[in-house]
Amino acid sequence: MIAPIAVALTVGLLGWTYRALKPPPPKICGSPDGPPVTSPRIKLSDGRHLAYREAGVPREEAKYKIVVIHGFGSSKDLNLPASEELVEELRIYFLFFDRSGYGDSDPNPSRSVKSEAYDVQELADKLQIGSKFYVIGISMGAYPVYSCLKYIPHRLAGASLVAPFVNYWWPCLPANLSNDAFSRLLAQDQWSFRVAHYTPWLFYWWMSQKWFPSLSILAGNMAIFSQSDLEILKKWSEAPSVGQEKIQQQGVYESLHRDIMVSYGKWEFDPMDLINPFPNNEGSVYIWQGYEDRIIPFQVNRYLSEKLPWFHYHEVPDAGHLLIFESKNCEAVLRELVQR
Repeated sequence: MIAPIAVALTVGLLGWTYRALKPPPPKICGSPDGPPVTSPRIKLSDGRHLAYREAGVPREEAKYKIVVIHGFGSSKDLNLPASEELVEELRIYFLFFDRSGYGDSDPNPSRSVKSEAYDVQELADKLQIGSKFYVIGISMGAYPVYSCLKYIPHRLAGASLVAPFVNYWWPCLPANLSNDAFSRLLAQDQWSFRVAHYTPWLFYWWMSQKWFPSLSILAGNMAIFSQSDLEILKKWSEAPSVGQEKIQQQGVYESLHRDIMVSYGKWEFDPMDLINPFPNNEGSVYIWQGYEDRIIPFQVNRYLSEKLPWFHYHEVPDAGHLLIFESKNCEAVLRELVQR
């Protein structure tokens, strides 16, 4: 009797483990079981679709064309608080898009740091915005900017990394610096990033289980925000932005989870491998970092800018992680990027 019971328990345990580790299939936009397509999209060479939104002056009339890359849990519907007067004055055209798996853009099961750059390049080419363009990466949207600097530097007119994500396992970071910065994170975030880096096949289970706290931002832990961030969040709560309900509509795994696994995974390159794409000062790369940022410790981005002197570093004393969503900071980012 013992042997059959043991076999049954083993089979049951294996079945439970398989279901716990395997993420559900995505609900592809436009498929019979998926949400409808509600945004303009382009078709990529691998068959996937990217959804986009255009803003600012018409692209045919623009002097500066900027691709804006959203961060974690965001989308192409983010609102940059730049005045209409400034946009008209500088003749800026904005191209926002949903990164893979977010909003109305198809998931990419082969998503990598490298694939992010080529998505940007194909989008720019399909919409014919020119041989060179600017990029702004916000928070986790910064790792696609690093990818652009590595893989398509010849396409860039300039780049800004705003409150940029950092991978604590980059080889270029001294152990004492990365350990100190990592220790400043909440314990639940430390564990989430460790799982994403070392055992990504466990990440769906980790984010789904209820025994241990996982990512603080998804749990609504407000302790990760600075005072200035909280003031911005309060304004957002009073006037919710459009499109929020679509961010995770194809599944949390293909949007949020895969974003974390790619960004905190093993990269194909190190930031110190990057070569200045503007040796003749025909463009610039900027880092904008809030000193009060509790999500991305300023020490790491300050160090990177010291080691890469062609990165122009701006540390905003009274700003937190959401610094670009304050009008004065947003306009400063835009002016410096295009007027250098």
